[in-house]
Amino acid sequence: MSLMEQEESVLEAQAPELHILQATPKTVHWGYFDAGLAPALRVKSGDFVKAQAITHHAGDAPDLMMDESIKCIFASIPEADRNPGVHLMTGPIYVEDAKPGDILEVRYLSMVPRFAYGSNLAAHWGHLYKELGEKERVTIYRIDMSSNQAEAAYAYDFPGKYEIPGKITNCPECDRQKALKGVRVPVRPHLGTAGVAPDVKGRVSTVPPGAHGGNIDNWRIGAGATMYYPVQVDGALFSVGDPHVSQGDGEISGTAIEASLDVMFQIVLRKDFSFPSPLLETPRNWIVHGFDEDLDVAMRNAAVDMVHLLSDHRGLSRDDAYSLMSVSADFTVTQVVDGRQGVHVRIPKTMFALQDEK
Repeated sequence: MSLMEQEESVLEAQAPELHILQATPKTVHWGYFDAGLAPALRVKSGDFVKAQAITHHAGDAPDLMMDESIKCIFASIPEADRNPGVHLMTGPIYVEDAKPGDILEVRYLSMVPRFAYGSNLAAHWGHLYKELGEKERVTIYRIDMSSNQAEAAYAYDFPGKYEIPGKITNCPECDRQKALKGVRVPVRPHLGTAGVAPDVKGRVSTVPPGAHGGNIDNWRIGAGATMYYPVQVDGALFSVGDPHVSQGDGEISGTAIEASLDVMFQIVLRKDFSFPSPLLETPRNWIVHGFDEDLDVAMRNAAVDMVHLLSDHRGLSRDDAYSLMSVSADFTVTQVVDGRQGVHVRIPKTMFALQDEK
């Protein structure tokens, strides 16, 4: 049984509303989660939200990736106020009656690119920065939604280090180089960063992922997926940002194809179960995440929480869960470029078909 099916009877008794959350200087926060931040929107369990998620890399090709409203955001938020992380977040959304210990179920329904272009940066925090000559390179991709593919439009070398979030480069055309001729990349829009406010005083960087969600960078967090975030503070204070249109597991160069998205999702407050870390449900799989500065520890954390899922929510003994993981669960490196690295483990839901029929 899907975890989301447990709450259908509750939602049927409610009249959900649709909220529009546009990204403006008053509804975004740059580089941080903050439990003390005033809500940009208030919703009830079951409500739908259509939100604008803006990439902080829009300045890599401002002529292609910015409109007047995005230019206004970049101009209104001083560079000194874009910290301690880098991601431009829309929110937070206050969920009525959400309390620490609850679960925020976020059903992602659609993710549509706002423009036909996105940017990938091979950055100094990338995994092969030294091996490739300590050079930072921007590749601008053209998105073709009719074929669900992207191709490189051009590339250019960024002078020095890309250290200011939201840098507007204004690369002159003479510096643009051809790249990836004849190569097509699958488009799979998703949110690199989304989550609730951690129970910490002051700003918490958007860069490292954690129990609150944050910068998980799992490309499977797209339309049709459901995320379960452990609520840390009253109201949950949920925010979305760091939109991507394509990324591989590992995010090896430091970024995905970064591109602004219009995101539709439904928020459901869950008080009937708990989970210690951000849990992802897709139509075919359950996916558990583990994080740590040490990749081995991140994998162990993912394994421990998968045992928790299989034992507490599927009724297996811990010994049976451990055996099942070894023979059927796939462990994969989510990303290695955010300081706190990520591993995710997925297990197919089809294996439990006979169990669910009983």
